[in-house]
Amino acid sequence: MDVKPGYKQTEVGVIPEDWKTLRLQDIGQWKGGATPSMKNDAFWNGGTIPWASSGDIKSSQLVGTELNITDAAVKQTSTTLLPKDSIIIVTRSGILRRYLPVAKNKVPLAINQDIKAIIPNSTVASEYILQILLANGLKILAKCLKTGTTVESVDYSWLKAFQIPISPMMKEQLAIAAALSDVDALIAALDRLIAKKRDIKQAAMQELLTGKRRLPGFSNSNVFKKTEIDEIPRDWDSMAFGDVAEVIMGQSPGGTSYNQMGAGVPLINGPTEFTDKNPIKIQWTTQPTKICKNGDLLLCVRGSSTGRMNVSDDIYCIGRGVAAIRAKSGSDTRFLTYLLHSAIQRLLSFSTGSTFPNIDRKSISLIQIGLPSLTEQQSIASVLSDMDAEIAALEARREKTCALKQGMMQELLTGRIRLV
Repeated sequence: MDVKPGYKQTEVGVIPEDWKTLRLQDIGQWKGGATPSMKNDAFWNGGTIPWASSGDIKSSQLVGTELNITDAAVKQTSTTLLPKDSIIIVTRSGILRRYLPVAKNKVPLAINQDIKAIIPNSTVASEYILQILLANGLKILAKCLKTGTTVESVDYSWLKAFQIPISPMMKEQLAIAAALSDVDALIAALDRLIAKKRDIKQAAMQELLTGKRRLPGFSNSNVFKKTEIDEIPRDWDSMAFGDVAEVIMGQSPGGTSYNQMGAGVPLINGPTEFTDKNPIKIQWTTQPTKICKNGDLLLCVRGSSTGRMNVSDDIYCIGRGVAAIRAKSGSDTRFLTYLLHSAIQRLLSFSTGSTFPNIDRKSISLIQIGLPSLTEQQSIASVLSDMDAEIAALEARREKTCALKQGMMQELLTGRIRLV
């Protein structure tokens, strides 16, 4: 492989000639954590010092934690108080199956025994170390994750030996970190906006689907009648779900008919084929049993994903883990979908079996609902669909921003693009 002038080949890849590689153990002082005795009230009651466990590391900037400890806990136990701008790495947690949680603490705090921390020395910028660890999380797990343990954990000595590329110029480190941090801030802002829009939609569902708020053009007399589950507008009907929709329970075809070659009809057997949008076509069957149509509401009725919903975008064969719900005349599928989403807890309350939950056709059909006219159903569904579209657009923007950051990390953290 040819290396262009001004660059060199190293163990971590091609980097600028003036850059160097360092082991993580050489970039600062390493600290471990501990849990003060939960039986000693003096360590916890009235505590003001944040104490982080692996569950607190949910973003790259850590400000607060669920639990706080006291000064006595720091002074009388092996718990270490970390200064601001330390780098925190989760080294023992089931989450390590998926990714490596890393954060920079924005306030002094303590950590538990499932976390390691680096207090960077004066030659490295903490934000740069944060970004390099975020960029290399999967590589670190591939190289340093222990095997044969009941809980996923990172080998401490391997972690400290992991090598990273770094510019010797603090000015360049800070410039790289600032560029990546700006994108992080945009992603965080999008996360907050998406969460806000979801809350707004949830509130709108609670009002519109119960008639507590009526859209323009429909009765707004505020006259309600009592039903089995709630009060609904006087001009709405109280009905069982089975009266407005056909509930078709799936039936798995014979195993010999399954194939991955596209022969027959695509098969949905359960949560494996479900995504947030449309089902994934993984396998087909040449002996279809129960069929769903394009536009039917699909509902997982067996297993750990019981209650998950989707909408069919094609003709599918549905297996035992799925029910198809098809609106009858006078009812709107989108409206019924939102109704079921709003009643998900009631739906799950019908689930039977603690180790293998499932919902049967009778339980779905007996759910009591308030039903407005078809025109009002369609109007409500359109409003909520517009909200969904806005949220989906924000989520797509977030995905693109995350992809942009990945590209920036590949270029900036290897020195392919120089900012100074």
